[in-house]
Amino acid sequence: MKILVINCGSSSLKYQLIDMDGEKVLCKGLCERIGMESSMITHEANGKKATTPAIFPTHTEAFAEVVKKMTTGDGKVINSASDIDAIGHRVVHGGEKFKESCLITPEVIETIRELSPLAPLHNPAGILGIEAAKKVFGDIPNVAVFDTAFHSTMPPKAYMYAIPYEYYEKYGVRRYGFHGTSHKYVSHRAAEYLEEPIDRLKLITCHLGNGSSIAAVDQGRVVDTSMGMTPLAGLMMGTRCGDLDPSVVNYLKYTLGITGHELDEILNKKSGLLGVSGVSSDKRDVEAAAKAGNKRAQLASDMLNYQIKKTIGSYIAAMGGVDAIVFTGGIGEHDEDSRAKICHHMDWLGIRVDTDKNNSVRQQNKDVVEITAWGARVRTLVVETNEELMIARDTREVLSKISN
Repeated sequence: MKILVINCGSSSLKYQLIDMDGEKVLCKGLCERIGMESSMITHEANGKKATTPAIFPTHTEAFAEVVKKMTTGDGKVINSASDIDAIGHRVVHGGEKFKESCLITPEVIETIRELSPLAPLHNPAGILGIEAAKKVFGDIPNVAVFDTAFHSTMPPKAYMYAIPYEYYEKYGVRRYGFHGTSHKYVSHRAAEYLEEPIDRLKLITCHLGNGSSIAAVDQGRVVDTSMGMTPLAGLMMGTRCGDLDPSVVNYLKYTLGITGHELDEILNKKSGLLGVSGVSSDKRDVEAAAKAGNKRAQLASDMLNYQIKKTIGSYIAAMGGVDAIVFTGGIGEHDEDSRAKICHHMDWLGIRVDTDKNNSVRQQNKDVVEITAWGARVRTLVVETNEELMIARDTREVLSKISN
């Protein structure tokens, strides 16, 4: 079975074609600047990678070019689009309507559209990708895989906000959580590595990157997660503020005399590591500036590490223990200094990292590296996330249920 995995933005289309027999990536690529001048496509297959200019007025033309790249020239990996058995789409927000992946029907598209106010930047883009794929690929089954679905097992005490209950009933105001495909993938991969059924494990998965979230996974079910109704909540991130006193919103709005939209721009795009450091939203740049003596950069780095440590501790308390801490994402997988600082002084919880193992993660070139120090009761793992493969697996599972 060959599954095309799609992650669609308002002006971009990221794709991977995966042969599920061996879970091999046949090709992958990115269409950029859709609807703009100077559109381009980067296609990687058969050991070659090339970026070429293109004309993409809409996502439909982008999909057509993806098919051309996959079926002709040096990037050819299939004979025709009919060789693709299914398409799996990443959809950011499933609200309370979608608690698992599902086959896309007109009714599903309409429901995703109705949920767009909860994710105005993402769900409309997902619909664009779905509708364009249907135009180009015809009757190939399309499956929606929701970022929020893995977190749907949270109990009300974890997902409810302490505001009038009617706002939850009427408007769906509650914690949903995101990065679900990543948290699901790395938690199951960790269980495989630990050679334990996931329903016997208490795991804390830390997806740390430009966007960051942490999940408490108890016996394979999420019981809490750091992001909220939107991805703005939780930890500070590259440009997002994370949790803050709600009164700050009104205070800034009226003090600065700005609109709600302008304030939203500040909290989403000018805060986090960028806002505190004044240097960059990239943790690597912030760390470099901190080492050069920039105090604000050092503060930004310390704040993030502290927030991650604090969240891990609270989730250990919530689950009544933990078997393993899992680091993933750009920072989680590649920043040994952050991992060391996060786990520092956590010996009393059974968490201790081996310095040599931690510093050699990148050199090992493995999808799972254990960095647990000798004698530590809690295992600490670095797991390379693979959201595309998780989407493909979910797509296959949905189709297998239908065929049965």
